[in-house]
Amino acid sequence: MSGADALLVIGLIALALAFGAFVIVLRRIPARTQPAVEPNQLADQQAERATGQAQAEAEQVRSRAQADADKILSRAAEAAEQLARQAEDGRRKAEDEVSAIKDEIRQLRGDLERREQRIGEREQRLDDESRRLEARGQTLDARRNEIEERAKALTDADARAKAELERVAALTADQARAELVAAIENQAKREAAVSVRDIEATARTEADKRARKIVTLAIQRVAVEQTSESVVSVMHLPGEEMKGRIIGREGRNIRAFESVTGVNLIIDDTPEAVLLSCFDPVRREIGRLTLERLVADGRIHPQRIEEAYERGKAEIEQICQRAGEDAMTGLGITDMHPEMISLLGRLRYRTSYGQNVLGHLIESAHIAGMMASELGLNPVLLRRCAVLHDIGKALTHEVEGSHALIGAEIARKYGESEDVVHAIEAHHNEVEVRTVEAVLTQAADSISGGRPGARRESLEMYVRRLERLEQIAAEKEGVEKVFAMQAGREIRVMVKPEQVDDIQAQVIARDIAKQVEEELTYPGQIRVTVVRESRATEFAR
Repeated sequence: MSGADALLVIGLIALALAFGAFVIVLRRIPARTQPAVEPNQLADQQAERATGQAQAEAEQVRSRAQADADKILSRAAEAAEQLARQAEDGRRKAEDEVSAIKDEIRQLRGDLERREQRIGEREQRLDDESRRLEARGQTLDARRNEIEERAKALTDADARAKAELERVAALTADQARAELVAAIENQAKREAAVSVRDIEATARTEADKRARKIVTLAIQRVAVEQTSESVVSVMHLPGEEMKGRIIGREGRNIRAFESVTGVNLIIDDTPEAVLLSCFDPVRREIGRLTLERLVADGRIHPQRIEEAYERGKAEIEQICQRAGEDAMTGLGITDMHPEMISLLGRLRYRTSYGQNVLGHLIESAHIAGMMASELGLNPVLLRRCAVLHDIGKALTHEVEGSHALIGAEIARKYGESEDVVHAIEAHHNEVEVRTVEAVLTQAADSISGGRPGARRESLEMYVRRLERLEQIAAEKEGVEKVFAMQAGREIRVMVKPEQVDDIQAQVIARDIAKQVEEELTYPGQIRVTVVRESRATEFAR
């Protein structure tokens, strides 16, 4: 609806309202101007006044209605103008939106045209590619046919050649294939065996070099005094008359001395010397100190012998304790039980094949610590294992059993770690070796005991032991030659390959080792090696 139409409607509404008000006023006039029932002057006057009043009121109502109509018309005009302005704004907005939509439509139409153009170009390219593929497929079909013809020709030629080979060689294809596979398999096995042998030889050589280097460095670096020594058992006297004092009246003094000290005192024709004999080196040393005190004092009688023995015993205990403490200080070990230190000190007076046991333990500890340093292990732990590996020798005459197992029980009793205990009990292979520390302890023990000049034995016993080693091995069935090598530390046994197989060779090695352990006494360990050699000889002509 336009603005003029709105103004017309509003004016009609205002006229209708004014007419309605006028009608209401006219309806009131008759009621007030109705003549009185009695025709008198007063009634006429009242009627005139009422008429005038009604007319005045009608005029006022009409004036108010006209004013209201003017206001309504003014408001209607303003509303119409506002509606006209809003309509104009709406029209402009609509025109702008229509223009934007037309622009968007033109843009979309341009995009669509470009896409259609690209699709057309792509279809053209696809048509060209399809034609090329079709041409290539025809070429491939032609080549396939040609290849099939060639393959057929080759198959026929192969069949003819195979038939000719079978005729010439008198072998079928399966037989020839089997022979070829067998030949290749044998060749591969031979090459693999050669490679494995070379790898093992290289690894063994490198391992030997590395082990030899470590051991050599450890021996070169160790700086200990000569450990080979003998415990003194000969007592020199200031004169021959001292022998009579020692014997006493009717042998009273010598009997008292032997009963108190537990040491046998041998007095013979040796000038100015007596011999002290006892299986316990500590007790023998106490007896020697006791006799020295008695000889120095000159007064020898049973009571004096007991007093000298008690002082000598106390002095030996202090010497043993000090020797153990000095050993621990030199090795850098500070947290060992005092009883263990005392037992180590007692080994100062014990020897093994002429080698002082305490010196052997200290030397072994230094060697083990240096090898551990070379291998990146804990040197303190290795020194501890090595210095305690023969601790059981301090009690072997008091407790039954192997010194390795006894030492392990002592170490376990006084709170040593399981690594140390295992190294002690396994250093003579009485228990299966499970740790690197045990292996290095064995190596250090062997190095210290096998070092030139460390231990000694008589030539007669040495030759007899070597002869017995060869005799034990030669008595076995199937043995051809026996060689005692490395000063009796290894037995090399050559067996007859046609009589002894590999399993029997292992049995022979075990039997020889067991019989040697049961019959012979020897330092360290003896290695038994059984060699079974097979040779195949052919001549190429």
